[in-house]
Amino acid sequence: MPRKPEKPIRKTIGKGGNYRKTESGAGMTKKGVAAYRKANPGSKLKTAVTGEVKKGSKAAKRRKSYCARSAGQLRNSSAKTKNDPNSRIRQARRRWKC
Repeated sequence: MPRKPEKPIRKTIGKGGNYRKTESGAGMTKKGVAAYRKANPGSKLKTAVTGEVKKGSKAAKRRKSYCARSAGQLRNSSAKTKNDPNSRIRQARRRWKC
């Protein structure tokens, strides 16, 4: 029976630390996105839209889409996560300016 490939561990520090710490807004780093795209050719993964964007631009549409998706994730999370202002989902939403 073929072995299942192991899921990479989401580390924030050290070798393979491709994710931001919660305090710095959660989500993936530029280095992490580059590593993911290298491992998955054809991927269109991008980093967060954090700056000012022109209304109706592609970046604004990406932000709106992410905010809508993450609102669903937040709604379906545990009560502890929903109410914790420092949870990863809340910090990521704050970074995306949702």
